[in-house]
Amino acid sequence: MTEAFEISGVPSEGGVLIVVDHASSHVPDDINLGISPQYQQDHIAFDPGIAPIARLMTEHSGYLAILSTASRLIVDLNRYPDEAAVIVERSDGVEIPGNHLSAEERQARLDRFFTPYHDRVAALIADLKPALVASLHSFSPTLRTNPQLKRPWDMGIMYNEHQTAPRLALQYLGEEEGLIVGDQMPYSGKDLNATMNRQCEAIGQPYIGVEVRQDLIREEAGQRRFADILLCSCDKIRTALA
Repeated sequence: MTEAFEISGVPSEGGVLIVVDHASSHVPDDINLGISPQYQQDHIAFDPGIAPIARLMTEHSGYLAILSTASRLIVDLNRYPDEAAVIVERSDGVEIPGNHLSAEERQARLDRFFTPYHDRVAALIADLKPALVASLHSFSPTLRTNPQLKRPWDMGIMYNEHQTAPRLALQYLGEEEGLIVGDQMPYSGKDLNATMNRQCEAIGQPYIGVEVRQDLIREEAGQRRFADILLCSCDKIRTALA
């Protein structure tokens, strides 16, 4: 484990690489965000429930995960380094005073967390040549800034230009009885896909972007359920792409 990432699973060529940009709510002791502690366990800080799913998946042969080890309030790894939102000053109505940084402080934060993480993701893809990359996220059922907006999907699949693997994922997940799956919902990969654009789209690497609703995976039973669903779908996608 480093300040920027940890690895779960045993590396193997041609398997599935799981990428979890928002796995952790950890804030290093030397960084003061200036927010109430309650928000450090909120959805603005990380993607609740998704890291355990990734770790459960890596108990199976052929699955390796790289997980962030710092809160997305420190740096949002699923943004571009020159994007304002890579270090947010306000998130879902919550002001983040500790993120009002000078240009030098901002660059230092990126050098410390963003660059090592993305360098390792790129190296894993280059070295392992995975059959599939699965980018895992979770989403909140509602937002404080728009409580009337309902997000009924159990899962969503996101993608940008490369659609072969996502279309297969939508097909296979659609076979799961009672599962409500969103196509480019609750977010579109056309808009929010920075990590996969950078690491996969740019080199033609097959991938899927996955969102799971947070209230369904707060407990271990839900996490195991969705880990099993994703394992089944990823195995089918690997076979179809071979």
